[in-house]
Amino acid sequence: MSTTTKPVNQKAWFLILPVLICVAFSAIIPLMTVVNYSVQDIISPDRRIYVGLEWFTSIMRDPEVHAAFARQLIFSFSVLAVELPLGILLALAMPSTGWRSSAVLVIVSLSLLIPWNVVGTIWQIFGRADIGLMGATLHSLGIDYNYAGNPTHAWLTVLLMDVWHWTPLVALLGYAGLRSIPDAYYQAASIDGASKFAVFRYIQLPKMRDVLMIAVLLRFMDSFMIYTEPFVLTGGGPGNSTTFLSQLLTIKAVGQFDLGPAAAFSLIYFLIILMMCFILYTWMQRVGTQEKESGHA
Repeated sequence: MSTTTKPVNQKAWFLILPVLICVAFSAIIPLMTVVNYSVQDIISPDRRIYVGLEWFTSIMRDPEVHAAFARQLIFSFSVLAVELPLGILLALAMPSTGWRSSAVLVIVSLSLLIPWNVVGTIWQIFGRADIGLMGATLHSLGIDYNYAGNPTHAWLTVLLMDVWHWTPLVALLGYAGLRSIPDAYYQAASIDGASKFAVFRYIQLPKMRDVLMIAVLLRFMDSFMIYTEPFVLTGGGPGNSTTFLSQLLTIKAVGQFDLGPAAAFSLIYFLIILMMCFILYTWMQRVGTQEKESGHA
């Protein structure tokens, strides 16, 4: 019995050709330009000297980069430690049906609609002791709060600002995961007399694992690249307490106009984010697989 294979229409490739061209111009070509700059000492537009990996070596040995990287790691993992459980609690508390569900979804999403520079300005005013609600309240309670002069207060304010701005994203993703759970699971748990914690542990949390994985990756990448909010709120200060990698990179590229070191820095920055996300994703996948295997066992 002979079988005939259906001919493949190769003309479909022409439909994605515009997309490939756009990607090439918006991503690949700029990336290759950065790679070209990273191995040269750009003295002037017409004079460049090839330096090889010299800029990469100097960036990797720069103590300011090491300090900014440490601050960045602490900040990103602090963001995850606060926003993930808070977003899950918010998603569990949100109503599932009726007009209240729509109203709560709109209210929760409001902070996500505010531009990043506006968020920094809001918290800049909010934290002032003379006119800001939070700053004036803390001072009335006897707390000498000053995010512009105290490094700890500045760091905590940036963290609180990020939690306020982005926890709704985690909540919305968790809410979507909860709504995808069939009612039969809850009915079976009710028949078995399962407690609320058991329902959360064995039904809701496993079903939310995929969306929570997306939330973790999105929040880690975004927090690791944070720039606008702390720049507007504290300007990286006081001192270097809120100077993260993105701000240090901007200082080198725009403030000092060191295009070669800045290009090498940006490539190292990109590879760090890529590696950290890969490690985080692999670890979460492994944990999920182990839990599934233990559940089947």
